[in-house]
Amino acid sequence: MTGIVKTFPGVRALDGVDLCVGAGEVHCLLGQNGAGKSTLIKVLAGVHRPDAGRIRWRGRPVDLRSPSAAVRLGIATIHQELHLVDGLTVADNIHLGHEPATAGFVRPAESRRVAAAVLARLGHPEIDPGRPVGGLPAAGRQIVSMARALSHDVRLIVMDEPSAVLDSNETGNLFRIVGELSAAGIAVVYISHRLEEIRRIGDRVTVLKDGRTVAAGLPARTTPTAEVVSLMTGRSVEHVFPPRRAAPAGAAAPELLRVEGLGRAGEFADVSFGLRAGEIVGLAGLVGSGRSEVLETVYGARRATSGRVLVDGRPLRAGSVPAAVRAGLGLAPEERKAQALFALESVTRNVSVASLGRFSRAGWLDRRRERAEARVRTRELSLRPDDPDRPVRTLSGGNQQKAVLARWLLHGCRVLLLDEPTRGVDVGARAEIYAVIRRLADSGIAVLLVSSEVPEVLGLADRVLVLREGRVVHRADAADLDEHAVLDLVMAGSAA
Repeated sequence: MTGIVKTFPGVRALDGVDLCVGAGEVHCLLGQNGAGKSTLIKVLAGVHRPDAGRIRWRGRPVDLRSPSAAVRLGIATIHQELHLVDGLTVADNIHLGHEPATAGFVRPAESRRVAAAVLARLGHPEIDPGRPVGGLPAAGRQIVSMARALSHDVRLIVMDEPSAVLDSNETGNLFRIVGELSAAGIAVVYISHRLEEIRRIGDRVTVLKDGRTVAAGLPARTTPTAEVVSLMTGRSVEHVFPPRRAAPAGAAAPELLRVEGLGRAGEFADVSFGLRAGEIVGLAGLVGSGRSEVLETVYGARRATSGRVLVDGRPLRAGSVPAAVRAGLGLAPEERKAQALFALESVTRNVSVASLGRFSRAGWLDRRRERAEARVRTRELSLRPDDPDRPVRTLSGGNQQKAVLARWLLHGCRVLLLDEPTRGVDVGARAEIYAVIRRLADSGIAVLLVSSEVPEVLGLADRVLVLREGRVVHRADAADLDEHAVLDLVMAGSAA
């Protein structure tokens, strides 16, 4: 791809970008949110047509007029926003648009057989091809999206943040698949904010910034991380966590949240802990350990089958999100685009949606006051751009997350539940999110944090609970743990 230009109303998303990928190469595409990565791969996938520039495929110029044109050439893309149809089966999603058919009649048995073979190749033979995809967890949906791409005769596969919802075992399996594809001569364009992944599996690196190529063909394994970060951000960014308070929340701080013997049949059991004002408690565990389910049950999005949740010493009505919100709980869920944001609405409405009653008088909404108060909160969090009328879907991942946090600040949240708060957020924005979380805790908000990244849990939390197979197997101060100790516990720890 040479000199690719793409302009949207008021935005020049790509300004002469170059990308060159060889057969059998794992080429890593890096850049902050908003750098142009997603737009570039949508041009390559035939979703967008470039305004200028040219694309050569296997030595010949091509015009990718549609996604089907790209697929016919052997270019498959796994987008970060998975395009799956929840009401269809796994097999139907894998073959969507190219179903096995004879004389115009689809062959369901053949579709399921081929789907099962692709899923087994991905290391997930347990996924039933006949199961509706809407019932799968986030990691399972990612596997189905990968299977869809591999069901074509591909020569180049683009993976946009493929490991974002995978645990360490599944990520290792992903790397195995990438290695097999590369060994077979298939090119891979790999996008990730996790720089350690780039160093592990990449061959070369291209870095985008503000819609331009700022570095091309850097060796992935030997280019210093500081140099890559500097190219991405235009400044030196230390990937460090903000300092803890001089005096962490202790016995003197009031207990805001208490969870006693909480359980949900088939998901987790006998989970107990307390959370004090100004304290950050981390839940560490593999995908499927029950950590997100605990968070959602505390919030009332799932109904507990045993135990109880208390706020300020008063029992919270089980399975009631409105009761949790009235008690001062707020949730930033793992799937923020699907579960937290109204994509077509403005930043203002996304921030104010939990507090609309505050701006209503006799059935009329005071939009001026709504906008003004929402803007105060977004400015507190340095949300960019500073445009309250901008559709929230146009923001970068980091700024979308700030909009969710601003919602709960406006509502007066006292207990904040965070599920994967930096998923899909670039290295520069991560530092900002970490600073926001620490600042909220320092202001007296109690934070319960779930993250797949152990360094993130240890770097932010005051105390850590380790979950394995739905049970708390260890609890300790974060300062008394290291990454290797936590990984040992989540993989094969004994109850403590």
